[in-house]
Amino acid sequence: MNIPSLPIAPRVRLFAALRDSFARGYGPSDLRADALAGLVVGLVALPLSMALAVATGVAPQYGLYTAVVAGVVTALLGGSRVQVSGPTAAFVVVLAPITSVYGLGGLAVASAMAGVILMLMGAARLGRLIQLIPHPVVTGFTTGIAVVIASLQLEDLLGLTLPSGAEHFAERISAVVTALPTTRWEDLSIGLGTLALLILWPRVSRRVPAPLVALALAALAAEALAGTLPGFHVATIESRFGGIPQAAPAFALPWDLPGPDGRPLGLSFDLVRALAVPAFAIAMLGAIESLLSAVIADGLTGDAHDPDAELVAQGAGNLLAPFFGGFASTGALARTATNVRAGARSPVAAVVHALFVLVTILALAPLLGALPMASLAALLLVVAWNMSEVRHFVHVARIAPRSDVLVLLTCFGLTVAFDMVVAVSAGVLLAALLFMRRMVEVFEVRLLTEGRDADPAVADLPDDVMVYAIAGPLFFGAAQKAMGELAVVGGGPRCLVLDLRAVPAIDATGLVNLVSLLERLAASSTKVILAGLQPQPARVLAKAGVTDRPGRLRLCASLDEAVAVARQRSQSRRTGSGLARPSVA
Repeated sequence: MNIPSLPIAPRVRLFAALRDSFARGYGPSDLRADALAGLVVGLVALPLSMALAVATGVAPQYGLYTAVVAGVVTALLGGSRVQVSGPTAAFVVVLAPITSVYGLGGLAVASAMAGVILMLMGAARLGRLIQLIPHPVVTGFTTGIAVVIASLQLEDLLGLTLPSGAEHFAERISAVVTALPTTRWEDLSIGLGTLALLILWPRVSRRVPAPLVALALAALAAEALAGTLPGFHVATIESRFGGIPQAAPAFALPWDLPGPDGRPLGLSFDLVRALAVPAFAIAMLGAIESLLSAVIADGLTGDAHDPDAELVAQGAGNLLAPFFGGFASTGALARTATNVRAGARSPVAAVVHALFVLVTILALAPLLGALPMASLAALLLVVAWNMSEVRHFVHVARIAPRSDVLVLLTCFGLTVAFDMVVAVSAGVLLAALLFMRRMVEVFEVRLLTEGRDADPAVADLPDDVMVYAIAGPLFFGAAQKAMGELAVVGGGPRCLVLDLRAVPAIDATGLVNLVSLLERLAASSTKVILAGLQPQPARVLAKAGVTDRPGRLRLCASLDEAVAVARQRSQSRRTGSGLARPSVA
């Protein structure tokens, strides 16, 4: 099967994983394996998609629509063969506040805007860059998100009715504690029973997904108890949302969906401006989670995904899903791992998973309405626990350097106390500052012509020649340190050799400082020889006009050549038959 490559930018391919899968050879056995894997993942995605939609603040069918549309689009266009995309728990803390303020319409518009941002990130080939976000940042806000998600489930698990406006973690917990006397034992018993089944069923069998068994039995138990115990009643999808429409996702403009007042939201520049920051947060979180999931999938399968193609595909899924009632989606780690364990071989498995969800909507929507809300809350509690990786969080906090622990705890605390946008922004900024400090610490300037660091390669040089070795990137953080070390040079040596073999890169600040040093040394009649320039620094210096200048500056390919030139110049000065005194004009 030959699928054309549609480049978004040079070397960014759509259909990358699908093309690669068919290029390897795809036969009936592969299709059968993908179909079975897709059915298994569909069974897992069905209740999760509904639960995540409810946690986001919208009716459960919108989570199903997201799984269908984004699941198909991302799988077909993406760069990972086994990635499964859809609504995920990580998005809840970002999406729920949008829904509370702007309604379903605002959620859809923000998701579509995030899709555009993701596509631009992929076109700009930022896939590899996103993967460089520090591990403590990701771990900190992931664990923080898990705590927030768990707190959001207490209302339905306990059958409480909390006042509106309790958006932040502290306010929510305070409201839950205040409302504890109104706990409904019916909802709590169904929720705890579901929770027990979700935890214990994997020990019995892993072939049948635990959510399918737990939620089905919970719905049956709730119906049976309602028929036998007078007054027994639990909140269900049917009682809360009026059930799930037995119809396929219908096309609608995102801004025509209802706003917070139930009327069409409408599109305006003020709305786009207000949603710009949340949309960027959705895009960043979607990029991080999808690429993290793809990396883990690579480890499970031995494949290598295309991160830029995956970003473009995730962007396309997020852009198109809101036009069919969906909202933000990304690569789902749990569903992707389930897909791999079930034997998936290509993106066809993820497409089958989405089609299974669609068929279920069309055939079994009335039955889905009987699912208890407390059971969906229990499911998300398990998701939050698995997402938190408490043991890993504690392990990192115990063994990591203090600076990394600071980043970890900062991201965790800010996620819980404020939101993910603040946490990731502060975490990345803090991690970047710490990284710059570490780079400055490892950056060094050594005098090679004397002392314990003396190098045999420059032994026996005349007294008027000094050789300094600079190691590390000469960027804005290290430039000041380098110039501080070299500030003592001047007035003594007649020739200074700078060994730059270990300088892989130089930025504008490093260039300005280096040029200033050259000018100062020229003013003191000191000749400078730059040795062993790597390609990037050589290009930067050439573009800045830093080239050979007789009597003032010389560029040599190696340290040996530079030492030989310095030795010859010193001897010529002593015999009076060589180079004249350098000009400072």
